[in-house]
Amino acid sequence: MPRPVTLSVLADLAEDQWGLFTRRQAEATGMAWTTLNRLATGDAVERIAHGVYRMRGAPSVDHLDLRAAWLQLAPDVAAWDRTPRMGVVSHRSAAAVYGLGHLPTDVHEFTLPVRRQSRRPDVRLHRAHLDDGDCHWRGGLLVTRPARIAADLLAERHDLDAVGYVIGDALRGGHDDPRAVVNALAPLSHRFGLPNHDGLAITRRLLDRVAAPETLTWLAEASPTGHDTSTPDPPETGP
Repeated sequence: MPRPVTLSVLADLAEDQWGLFTRRQAEATGMAWTTLNRLATGDAVERIAHGVYRMRGAPSVDHLDLRAAWLQLAPDVAAWDRTPRMGVVSHRSAAAVYGLGHLPTDVHEFTLPVRRQSRRPDVRLHRAHLDDGDCHWRGGLLVTRPARIAADLLAERHDLDAVGYVIGDALRGGHDDPRAVVNALAPLSHRFGLPNHDGLAITRRLLDRVAAPETLTWLAEASPTGHDTSTPDPPETGP
């Protein structure tokens, strides 16, 4: 059995990680992996994912599987010490953490600055450089901010209505500001037949698709002039 002091240290660590800890973190306390395996077959801990465990009796937490997958990316590092280079919750997974839109969450998505692969079929790793301004801490997870989420989804050609709902929910909930969204989407406007780097136009198109009633107000807030200067799409005509 583990020494009481070792198990106590492990419990303290898990308390600040939603009741979770990794095998690497357990070994850093001096616990042998054989001891951890014995604990996992008893009443003290349960195995959540490969190399990730949960203290039995810990309070329930949302997005448990996502949190475990995120811990797997840098198993030696405590959750609160993570930096963007160690992996950021992104794309559909980040939208789910914020509660934005109605996107499926069957795959856990993360962004790292270097190319990596995962053996897990339910994990998708993206490669991109993220600045500190691209990320926020939410619920103890390092996640991309909503403006970046929308840009990432749009770049991967997700359904335009789905992206529109993400933007609308983010702005309505005060999770990001209109100017940040417009700036994040601007580099993608040409893909949709709009003028180059016209963030107002692409943002308007997405919000119009979901009939967001606050669209004109948000665009005015994002415009340097304080007025909506985007050109609305022409009305659709029947056959």
